[in-house]
Amino acid sequence: MADKPSVLFVCVHNAGRSQMAAAWLTHLAGDHVEVHSAGSSPGTAVNPAAVEAMAEVGIDISAETPKILTVDAVKESDVCITMGCGDTCPVFPGKRYLDWKLEDPAGQGVAAVRPIRDEIRTLVEGLIAEIAPAKTM
Repeated sequence: MADKPSVLFVCVHNAGRSQMAAAWLTHLAGDHVEVHSAGSSPGTAVNPAAVEAMAEVGIDISAETPKILTVDAVKESDVCITMGCGDTCPVFPGKRYLDWKLEDPAGQGVAAVRPIRDEIRTLVEGLIAEIAPAKTM
C-alpha cells in the first residue's frame, strides 16, 4: 500500500451507503487517504435521507452524485469495500477486498438511515486503524 492508501466504496446505486462511507472516511482521515465511491448501477441522485442524516453530524454530501463503477477505479484502489453489489465488482490480484453487510437505506426515512450512518462510521474508524493507524480521528 502506498504512503497514501486509496479506498473505493461500492454499492449498487452509489446513492446511500457508499456515499456515506466515503464522506466519513474523508471527514475522519482527511487527506491521509484517497477516497472514491461508485455504483454497479448508479442512481440519479444521492438519497435525500442519507444527505439529511450526514448533515446532522456536520457532513455535507448534498453536492455528491452517483458514479459508475469502472474496472480502472478498482485497479487503482488499494482497498475495495463492497456494500451489497454482489459479484459485479471486478477482482484483481493484490487488492484487498472487504464486504460490509449493511442495510440498504433506499426508500427509507432519515430515522431508519441514522443507525446505518452510525454503523458505517464505526466500520470506517476500524478501517482507518488498519490502513492509516498513525492518523488521528
